[in-house]
Order: sequence, then structure tokens, then C-alpha cells
Amino acid sequence: MEKRVAVLPGDGIGPEVMAEAVRVLEVVGRRFNHTFHTEYGLIGGAAIDEKNNPLPKETIELCESSDAILLGAVGGPKWDQNPSELRPEKGLLAIRKHFDLFANLRPVAAVPSLIHASPLKEEIVKEVDMLIVRELTGGLYFGKPSRHTDQSAVDTLVYTREEIERIVDKGFELARLRKGKVTSVDKANVLESSKLWRKIVEEKKVDYPDIEVEHQLVDSAAMKLITNPSVFDVIITENMFGDILSDEASVITGSLGLLPSASVRSDGLGLYEPVHGSAPDVAGQGVANPAAAILSVAMMLKYSFGLETEAAAVEKAVNTVFEEGHFTADLAGKDQRALSTKEWTDKIVDELDLQFVSNSIMYSYI
Repeated sequence: MEKRVAVLPGDGIGPEVMAEAVRVLEVVGRRFNHTFHTEYGLIGGAAIDEKNNPLPKETIELCESSDAILLGAVGGPKWDQNPSELRPEKGLLAIRKHFDLFANLRPVAAVPSLIHASPLKEEIVKEVDMLIVRELTGGLYFGKPSRHTDQSAVDTLVYTREEIERIVDKGFELARLRKGKVTSVDKANVLESSKLWRKIVEEKKVDYPDIEVEHQLVDSAAMKLITNPSVFDVIITENMFGDILSDEASVITGSLGLLPSASVRSDGLGLYEPVHGSAPDVAGQGVANPAAAILSVAMMLKYSFGLETEAAAVEKAVNTVFEEGHFTADLAGKDQRALSTKEWTDKIVDELDLQFVSNSIMYSYI
């Protein structure tokens, strides 16, 4: 297989974790006989500094000619005082909207060797395995009008039937590949948009008789994420609720550095990025956890390229390295040596090479 990947390192620790993610992608290509062409572009604060635009046209053109997009992170205090149109986050919102990346997928699963790092009790965390499916290009973040003065502010929440139907379908389809349960999260007791959302979920579930469906109000869902998160399989929700709930769910695993994400559309094009943000306080120190960026590569292999075996190999490598007790500074115990960003990725590369050798020996006996 030959694919072209646009790499947008962005700001803060983005360039550091993307460098390691690309290294892992190259190992996968070499070991599984694929060719991945990577080309770099600007987004966020780095793009503002160089192009005075958080999403330059050159970056859009690069992504349009690519099969998938890997993104590091955007933002940082350096640009906090910029006018709204020159904030790094505008680049992220704009790329999602431009490419119609309407479905954001965030898996959250307990890692046995890291349960101790969770702020929740082990018995609450140990069975967690959920996928949050967030609508990404509609709702409050994109509605017009949106403005404020010193005396008042207006934001507009708009959803169309088409926008809701396609994200609901995506959630049901993904549930079929998992445990077969969907929790639709809304605020139908208050919001008109949520009433439409719930109505469409009820209509759609007829097409998926094999899927168990439940509705939860967002405040109840937020509480259950902390008190009993293992009851969730696939959560489907709108843009703002998904933003908040997925960040809340991220602490269950003990570190934001563990969580990948995918933002996809119907034809397979996707943008893959770690959830952790730019972490400017540790940028440039070589201590950032690259696990989420590397797992984002695994999601790209699976969802955009259909390479299930290769994706599973990367996921297995990450879990094995954790199980062997190798951690970066955010997860290492006080009496444990923390590995640098590069050193930890070295372990992943070694594990992938070991998997390849083991598989080669096994097949030689068949």
C-alpha cells in the first residue's frame, strides 16, 4: 500500500510527539511493506507566526492532496492576547469544517498497568472500555450569530436533520463493531436542538434492531462517567457536550497523554490527533508522553487505511511497553526512572521489531 500523509506538528509539544509518531509510522511501513509519504505543513500558532493565518491555504492544499492528516497540537499562552481570528484554535476549527470531518472518535479504555494513576478507585476503572462519538462540525461552536459586547453576548446553537442523522448512523455502525450498546446524550428537557436530536435517534434505532439504545441527559451522563463509567459502550452526542464529556472521560485512564482521537468523514479521510493539547509548560524538554500520538497513528491505520493488523500491532506494542513498566514523566512513580519522549518511543520500535521477528518465525513453521 502507498499512502500520503499530511503532518501538521503545530505548537507546544506537538512537534515532539509528532516526530515520534512519524517514526512509528515508518517502522510499520517498513515491517509491513507499505510506503507512507509524509509532508509537513503549518497550523495554529506556528502558522500565525509564519503566515499570519492559523490555517494557511498551503496547508489546506497539502491536506487536500493527502490520504490522511496527522496533527500534533495547537495553542499556547503566546497567542492568548491575539484577536479571535488569529487564535491558534481557529485553525483547528477551520480544518474540521473545511474537510467536513463531522465525526470525532475518542476511545477511552483502562490500561491494567496504569490503573494506579487514575484518580478513581480501581474497581470503578478496571472494566472501562468506551468510545465517545462527538458531532464535530455543527452546533454552538459554528452557529451564527456569535458576538459579544461589554454588556451582552450571543451564541447560536443550530443543528440540521442531516447533521444529526449522519453522526447517529456513525455511532450505531461503530456500536455494531463493539458491544452493541449506544448511549445518546442530550439535554432534551431544556433545549430544542436536543429534542430534535432525541427524536432522530428514536427514528434511527429502528434500522439497528441489534443495538441496545438508551437516552441520558448530559448532566446525568457526566455524573455516571465518574461513578460507573464501565456501563458505557458507545456514547453519541453533539459538539459541545462531546467536548466536555470526552475531556472528563480522559482523566479516567490517569493521563491525557494516553488518549488518541480521530475526526473522520464518510469517504475515509481523517484527521488524527492526541487529545492532550499543546502542554506549553513541558514543551522542548523532551519529556512529553508520545503514547496518544502513536495511538493516533494506529487509529489512522485502522479507520483511513483499513489496516487492521498493523493498527493492532501498534496498540499491542504500546500496551506491552506499559506492562513492562516503562513510563514517561507523567506516569512514572517517584522511585522510578522516567523515560524521555524518544527513549519511550525506542521501546515501541523495539517491540514492533520483536513482533515482526516472532511472527516471521511462527509462519516459517506453518
